[in-house]
Amino acid sequence: MKSERQKALDGELFNAVDPELQHIILRTKRLLRELNSCDYADRDGKRRIIEQMFGSVGESIHIDMDFHCEYGINIHLGNWVVINMNCTFVDNNRIDIGNDVLIASDVKIYTATHPVNAKDRMISGGGWNVYAQPVKIEDGVWIGGGAVILPGVTIGRNAVIGAGAVVTKDIPANAVAVGNPARVIRYQEE
Repeated sequence: MKSERQKALDGELFNAVDPELQHIILRTKRLLRELNSCDYADRDGKRRIIEQMFGSVGESIHIDMDFHCEYGINIHLGNWVVINMNCTFVDNNRIDIGNDVLIASDVKIYTATHPVNAKDRMISGGGWNVYAQPVKIEDGVWIGGGAVILPGVTIGRNAVIGAGAVVTKDIPANAVAVGNPARVIRYQEE
């Protein structure tokens, strides 16, 4: 029988209050408290915490305060990634971030969602059903401040997501996308 964590990674409905998942969340929240209270100049201390929390971490990573996530272990960062202040990653499924990626302040990345029908959403006796889809951000992407990336989205290589955009579907490589919902307004040369 599959664990609730494996169901989440497989994109199936899972119980968000499962004890194993709650244990992962507790561990991550404790690490986040350490990370967000770490001295800004303590690069080695921050790196140590990030390596404990995330699934994989490349070279030259910068994560500004305050950063928030759900599990941590489903976040995978490439090389030369900047995550600016006040970002939230709801990583019930994988969040893969490539190399040379800039993520501005207040960006939200969500892998989790719930069934629309209340009967399907609620679990008898307490809790709720969730399903999650991975998010992939390819190399060279710049995500503007306050953007929201929804479950199941891939943002193609060198794309730019405008400030405040809500990305509901895949964005092709080299595209500039803005608005709510985000739409491609032009392409840039590679």
